[in-house]
Amino acid sequence: MRFFLSVTMIFILGACGLATTRPKVEMSLAQAAFMAAKESGADVHASTLYRKAEDFYLKAKSSYRRKYFNKAKEYAILSKQYSEKAEYASTRKKALDGQAGE
Repeated sequence: MRFFLSVTMIFILGACGLATTRPKVEMSLAQAAFMAAKESGADVHASTLYRKAEDFYLKAKSSYRRKYFNKAKEYAILSKQYSEKAEYASTRKKALDGQAGE
């Protein structure tokens, strides 16, 4: 009886680790958003937002490598959000600067 209970507990505890899935979609979206922000010149025109996006992206990659998938997902989502804000701010600033030159 004690052996059966021990095996059951090990199985249940092992299954908890398997319940966390790899945040592949979130990581891909974060990478795409970060690259888009970089291509839009956000590192120059919206440097604060870009640096935050970069910081969260690097934390997401590090957490993913260490198999801290919940943290990696959180950081990837934050990176995507800041990347999108940085890209928008950069595009807006470039458009406004273009109008001022006319």
